[in-house]
Amino acid sequence: MDSNSYEFSAIRGIQAGTAYYVIMCALKLVPRLFSFDDDAIPPDLRAQRVLNRARVPAIARYITENPGEYILSSLCASVDGEVEFEPAVAEGPLRSVGRLRVSMNATILINDGQHRRAAIEEAIRDRPYLGEETISVVLFADRGLVRSQQMFADLNLHAVRPSKSIGVLYDHRDPLASLARQVIARVPTFRDITELEKTTISNRSLKFFTLSSIYQATAELIGKARGESISEVEESLAIQFWNEVAARMPDWLRVAARQVSAAELRQDYVHAHGIALHALAIAGTQAIALYPDSWPERLDGLTTVDWARSNRTLWEGRALVGGRINKSRNHILLVANVILHALNLPLTAEGERVEALHAGPEILAHA
Repeated sequence: MDSNSYEFSAIRGIQAGTAYYVIMCALKLVPRLFSFDDDAIPPDLRAQRVLNRARVPAIARYITENPGEYILSSLCASVDGEVEFEPAVAEGPLRSVGRLRVSMNATILINDGQHRRAAIEEAIRDRPYLGEETISVVLFADRGLVRSQQMFADLNLHAVRPSKSIGVLYDHRDPLASLARQVIARVPTFRDITELEKTTISNRSLKFFTLSSIYQATAELIGKARGESISEVEESLAIQFWNEVAARMPDWLRVAARQVSAAELRQDYVHAHGIALHALAIAGTQAIALYPDSWPERLDGLTTVDWARSNRTLWEGRALVGGRINKSRNHILLVANVILHALNLPLTAEGERVEALHAGPEILAHA
């Protein structure tokens, strides 16, 4: 190989009888070294999906806003050109470790990680010093378009996004996630009946609510989005609110005490689903805003709500569509309207809008 080549420390491995290499690449080299297919090329002639540029700024911000703890998984690429591996030693375990030379004339096409590549380019424009840091890259020999397309399909064949609940459980950077975990720890009713990993609950599960639904409802209650700071006052308010609500929901207490099965309540009652948590938070926000010193007493009205799914006159088209729970924003607001009516509180502006679309105030009058 001529002198016009890139040189990397590398580890050589074998998959499907073919050599591949893992290299460490400086971030500043990533935009220059790795190309991706032009989005003007027809899908059947590309080796990957079109770059979704809307995703790139978020990844770039993640890198630049967390320079001391960001983490990027490996890029995967195919090399169409001359490569040469020189092992550190001729024999023994270290024969798979050495130097990899890649011709500067070679085309290195990303098979997996094009959004990370574009985000790295954007991040080092904003924070040039990050260019000296590295990312691992898995390099395969390019064996043509068909093989590259198959590589993309295979790499994504078994890819599964983690559930929202486990994302909240493991996220220590987001104050809202920390608050949701605190709510579960400090609201005894939630402590043993919250599903921490899954976003859906099976019929046989002893769990009642999911961590993700508590996260979303608590965000609604205090009016905060992911990443925003949360004061001690807001944290205390959220914990107090959910404790006050739980004290007025006898069925929740029965589930927590194992006096009734969670599956039975989910089958028969609206308040056993995440839509109720979210709606309770909307009503709670209104109660706290209008009665900052006496809002807990307002929650006494929760005991008058008929949560039974069998009450189709009230819940069909509101919490239920064709007998099934519907968790769209409008339906959450419609459930919140029932709660607000029970608490003798005015509807929110959003609530008035969806109520007018739904059936008007006459149904609430009989709730």
